Amino acid sequence: MRILGIDPGYAIMGYGVLDYIGNKFTAVKYGSITTDAHTPNEERLKILYDELSEVIREYKPDEASIEELFYNTNATTAIMVGEARGIAMLACVQNNVRISEYTPLQIKSALTGYGRADKKQVQAMVKMILGLSEVPKPDDTADAIAAAICHAHNNGGRRPR
Repeated sequence: MRILGIDPGYAIMGYGVLDYIGNKFTAVKYGSITTDAHTPNEERLKILYDELSEVIREYKPDEASIEELFYNTNATTAIMVGEARGIAMLACVQNNVRISEYTPLQIKSALTGYGRADKKQVQAMVKMILGLSEVPKPDDTADAIAAAICHAHNNGGRRPR
């Protein structure tokens, strides 16, 4: 199974494409899509959509895993991230990729066995599981890969959207 993990963000959207065969992961492609703060909002959303759609068309994932929105205190940031998340979901749906969603707690639990693990622990597990020489950067990329690993560990995610 080929899984696309997505960490939705407005300024930085992380993604990771992994092959999961026989309980073994292989990193196919990972990185991030960035938008400039001085670019109008609608153009930033178009950049996110176009570039993520290109990743989907090129690497043809079977399924996608998207981190659910975590809302803390800044409503404006939450709205902007929600818009980016919607764009990511649209790109998947437009390209016939099944979507499953996971909370940060589920992702951390799947990788570390502990839902309150810190970012460094999750990143260390991403590095170890994929046999990488270093943690993928930026953090959003590692988070996207973690979402893909979580999806595989959850039997392909049985929470389709």
